[in-house]
Amino acid sequence: MGASQTRTESKYQDLADRTGFSPEQIKNLHKRFQHLSGNEDTISRANLNSIPALANNPIKKQIIEAFFDKRNQHQDEVGSFGEIGFEQFLMVMSHFRPPTLKTTEEEKEALRKEKLRFLFNMHDTDNDGTITLEEYRKVVEELLSKSGAIGLEAAKAIADAAMLEVASTNVPHMAPDDFYEGITFEHFEQILQGLEMESRMHIRFLDVDTTTMRCGKSTS
Repeated sequence: MGASQTRTESKYQDLADRTGFSPEQIKNLHKRFQHLSGNEDTISRANLNSIPALANNPIKKQIIEAFFDKRNQHQDEVGSFGEIGFEQFLMVMSHFRPPTLKTTEEEKEALRKEKLRFLFNMHDTDNDGTITLEEYRKVVEELLSKSGAIGLEAAKAIADAAMLEVASTNVPHMAPDDFYEGITFEHFEQILQGLEMESRMHIRFLDVDTTTMRCGKSTS
């Protein structure tokens, strides 16, 4: 039993080094993963789809798909998984870690870029490196139409207008009949420049709130 515990602690420390979570936080997340998976080694989209806290989220589909997107595993891969294990689950959760008071400016900038890339991947659904008008429209339609505030056609019109504004900002000399291919990651960074996201981008489900899971070991 002692050897088994040592291996587990060593594994948690390795994951801590790779994700920024403390071993204790990883232990707690593993318990949540086991609850979600029914003590299985992997979870599927169906497991995440059953989470009550996501039921009314207008971008529920994008959030769930983000967990199975290979681009979010800190590796140079594209495509998606059919199911994911705990380590892959943890890698995705690490994108939601807020900084601590000890986080350097350089680390904050890297954290911000990582979060922006994660958000970009959520909207770049076909993995082509751009967010097209169609992809952007779908997100806006879901956010607006599911809120019940406006109808589907109005949501489409707002999405089109917003995308054209983005296009004119990023390509100011574009002719009226030019085709705008979409938002690149560089444009995406420019659009969200000045928006404080390092601590605002978080996720909460299964009683796990990432706003309390800061980078590094807990000082409490």
